[in-house]
Amino acid sequence: MTDTLARADIQLIQRILPHRYPFLLVDRVEEIDGTQRAVGIKNVSMNEPHFQGHFPGTPIMPGVTIVEAMAQTAAVMVGVTMELADRNMLIYFMGIDNCKFRRKVVPGDVLQMTLETLRGKPGGKVWRFRGHAEVDGDMACEAEFTAMMDLTS
Repeated sequence: MTDTLARADIQLIQRILPHRYPFLLVDRVEEIDGTQRAVGIKNVSMNEPHFQGHFPGTPIMPGVTIVEAMAQTAAVMVGVTMELADRNMLIYFMGIDNCKFRRKVVPGDVLQMTLETLRGKPGGKVWRFRGHAEVDGDMACEAEFTAMMDLTS
């Protein structure tokens, strides 16, 4: 990669990730620094189906979907860097560690997710990441997770 950070819009994200509505949880990735670091954005909208039941009258984004959004951001980082668009990559959680939630995420928030690679290399299937998600500079979630990225074709 050059010194210029890569980016991914929603069209490229959909060419890398198998996820679709209602489970596509990253809208764009603004900074991709090789396989080392990425910053993704999730615009939280009241139209998302989990808000019907979590919780009626007090919509709060479920913590597991925040962690999933961070994992999707990490997968886009790897997919962009390794040119995996249109390659039918599936991603599986293998473990989530040291996960903490610090503030509620509600409709109207912009969730900014910063991910860094702790372990993984081009051509490898198992990767480990550390990430945190913020809203307006306030920490919403932090976690470490391991994932397997498997090309089906």
